[in-house]
Formats: sequence, C-alpha cells, structure tokens
Amino acid sequence: MDFDDIDKKLLLFLQQDSKQTTKELSYKLGLSVTAIYERIKKLENNGVISKYVALLDKQKINRDFIVLCHIKLVQHKKEYVLHFEKEIMNLHEVTECFHVSGDYDYILKIGVRDIADYRNFMLTKLTALQHIASTQSSFMISEVKNTTAIVL
Repeated sequence: MDFDDIDKKLLLFLQQDSKQTTKELSYKLGLSVTAIYERIKKLENNGVISKYVALLDKQKINRDFIVLCHIKLVQHKKEYVLHFEKEIMNLHEVTECFHVSGDYDYILKIGVRDIADYRNFMLTKLTALQHIASTQSSFMISEVKNTTAIVL
C-alpha cells in the first residue's frame, strides 16, 4: 500500500498515542475530523493498523528481568516445529518468539521478576517442552532502545 505524507504522519501520531481523538489529529494534520476518521478507517480496513494496545511499564508490573533465550530443537521435523510453536504460545512469560536461521532455531524474549523466577520458569515450564535439544540464555543489562513505532 502506498502512503502519502499525511498517512505517514497520521500513523506516526497514532503510534505515539493511539488515544488521541480525531479532533486532536485533525488539528495536528490540518484536515477535517471526517477526513481523519476516514483515513484511519481505511488504514484499519486494509490491515495497516492491526490493533490498539496499552503498553505496560515492565518495572511497575515487576516483569523487568528480561532474558533472551536461544532454543535449539532436537530435529527440524515439521511436527516438532509446529508442536514447539503451539506450546510456546501458552507460556505467558514469553513475550516474543522468533523462528530464526543460524546456530539456534528460536529466540525467545522472556520477562520475569528476577533470576529466581527465571530459574523456576526454566525448570517447570520451558524444559518441560518436548523436542528441545539445548538452550542458551542472555540477560539484559540495560535497555538501550525499545520502541513499537515503525517510521515510514
């Protein structure tokens, strides 16, 4: 889909704060409220805007111990891959899961309270999954950049 400059600005404003009213957006973009509403509806209907969410402060909800866990499966059989992916969807500590190329098959982003909570997660949940050959964990020291915004 092609975006004009107004669509690009509109998408940036919505990514910064999706609770802005069409009136506020119309003022910022110099268009009528109706024009802004129609542009937003078009972007939603075309799937460009897939959903609206509230972003939580990880420290305030005590989930700021972030781990990147690399997973290697025993084999790359289709049934193993699909089974792993289905099971990982049920682990609420895992906030992101990527199927990747290279030495490992998956990279998980995991948010827990602390190292003891991560150990418990590993022992009771992650290592209980079938078809995992090995794991390697890296712990976040500091968050240099974290954004959900995509600039067009």
